[in-house]
Amino acid sequence: MSTVERAATPAATVTGPEPDADAGGLFSFPDPVNEVSARLVAGGVVVMALVTIAFDVPWLTAVIAYGFVARVLTGPTLSPLGQLVTRVVTPRLALAPRLVPGPPKRFAQGIGAVLSVSAAVLALGLGMRGAAYALLGALVVAATLEAALGLCLGCRMFALLMRAGVIPATVCERCNDVWGQAAAAR
Repeated sequence: MSTVERAATPAATVTGPEPDADAGGLFSFPDPVNEVSARLVAGGVVVMALVTIAFDVPWLTAVIAYGFVARVLTGPTLSPLGQLVTRVVTPRLALAPRLVPGPPKRFAQGIGAVLSVSAAVLALGLGMRGAAYALLGALVVAATLEAALGLCLGCRMFALLMRAGVIPATVCERCNDVWGQAAAAR
C-alpha cells in the first residue's frame, strides 16, 4: 500500500504490519504504530536484557543499545529486532492491529536508548557491570510492563510532559487526551 493510499484509508481499516512500515524516509518514525508490534519488540528487549544479566554477557548491552538507537532514529527500519517483529512475527499472528500514536512510542524508545547506551558505556567502557545491569533491570521492568500489560511508561511520561506544557501539543495532536482515551478504552 502506497503512502497516498494509506493516507486515504481510514486507520481502522488498515490491516497487517503496514502501520509500522516506514513511509517518510530512512530517518522517520512510523505514525501510527501497531501496538502489537511494539509489545512484541518490548518482549524481545526483556529476553535480551535478562540473558545479558543472567549469563553475564556484557557485550549484549551494545546490541540492546544499538537496537534502541536504531528504533529512535528510524523506527523498525534499521533495527534487527524491529524488522523481525514487523516483517515476520506480527504478520503471522491472528491479531488485529491496534494503532496508537507514534510520538509517545518514539519518546519511550528514546528513554530506552539513554538507559541502554548508559549501560553499554558502564559495562564495556568502565567495567562497571553491576551498575550496567541495574540499568538493564530498569529496562526489564519497563519493557515487561509494555509487553505483558500494554503499559508504556515512556508514553505515560510523554503524556505528563504534554500536560505540563513541556512537550507542545503540536508534536502529537492525537495525544492531547491520552488519559481520557485510556480511561474510555477500559
